[in-house]
Amino acid sequence: MTSLKAIILAGGFATRLRPLSCTRPKALFPIVNKPLLQWTFERLANNGVDKAILAVNALTQFYIKQNHPAKSGLKIKFSIDPPKKPLGTAGPIKKAEKLIGHDEPFIVLNGDIFADINYRDLIATHKKTKALATIALCTVEDPSAFGVAELEGNRIKRFIEKPAKGEALSNLINAGAYVLDPKVFDYIPEGRPVSLEREVFPKIAQEGKLYSYKTEGLWIDIGKPKEYLEANKTILDLIVKSKRKQIPKIFEIKDPAALDKGTKIDEKSVIGPYAIIGKNVKIGKHVQITNSVIFEDTEIGDETIIDGAIIGEGAKIGSHVKVGKNCIVADQAKIRNNVNLSHSIAVCPAKEIH
Repeated sequence: MTSLKAIILAGGFATRLRPLSCTRPKALFPIVNKPLLQWTFERLANNGVDKAILAVNALTQFYIKQNHPAKSGLKIKFSIDPPKKPLGTAGPIKKAEKLIGHDEPFIVLNGDIFADINYRDLIATHKKTKALATIALCTVEDPSAFGVAELEGNRIKRFIEKPAKGEALSNLINAGAYVLDPKVFDYIPEGRPVSLEREVFPKIAQEGKLYSYKTEGLWIDIGKPKEYLEANKTILDLIVKSKRKQIPKIFEIKDPAALDKGTKIDEKSVIGPYAIIGKNVKIGKHVQITNSVIFEDTEIGDETIIDGAIIGEGAKIGSHVKVGKNCIVADQAKIRNNVNLSHSIAVCPAKEIH
């Protein structure tokens, strides 16, 4: 039986998610207490994929190996970008050519999306049309930040990357998931950065061999802090249990909310709605946490309010602190007692705020 392979493009530096991304790659950002990469592995395995190639930089490889997300039975290989020389979106595919092989069409995924795509159906559609490349498309309200497709039937005539507002040909955008025939390797120059969207797909479209697959499933880009928070809230809505185990009424949980293992919460604190608390988090008395993601091993002092923020791993938040909307407190940072972090403040890793 032929091995079904996927390559996950996860070599970016996630600059828009700094300072949280200073200490972890985007692929390891938790979505309801599970790394994004683990969600991706599970979906691929459930769709018959048995081998995944991670196209990453050396630092991302280190973090992934340290974190060791559950592989869902997949065989994992790494293809490492050259140091200080990102290869774009197509270059890493060319570099992984030997690992991918030339036997069968293969899946390509952008590593920064949460997408509920039927990959079995995507591959079947690709084979049926005898396409050279098939792009999964989804519908969004504002397509100006994405690649937009102009269709003729299910064939893509043109593909325009990030059109100006009001100039988009449609609301169908590139969902960051593709099936490529191995012949596509001939379209990618070796040893330099190459854009799949701007260089490779336009050539294939001109030859009439670029096809579309419309997906109606959930699709979320987590490229910015606001989008990352929204992704967590959306997934939390889908998976939270309507009935939770009876717990002593020392503190209050307002669903939807998610608490990971080892969390300790003191009396009269209110957690939720839309609070996601990681492993081994310690929360003091009279604390209020809403619309926020708290990474593991964080400590939060008494009478602190956190609303609409992201708190990184191992951070220490003092007592009587207020952390406002769109604030980011990075890993190992310390916020002393009585500090007020107003709207959209970012605190770098290990920094101390008095």
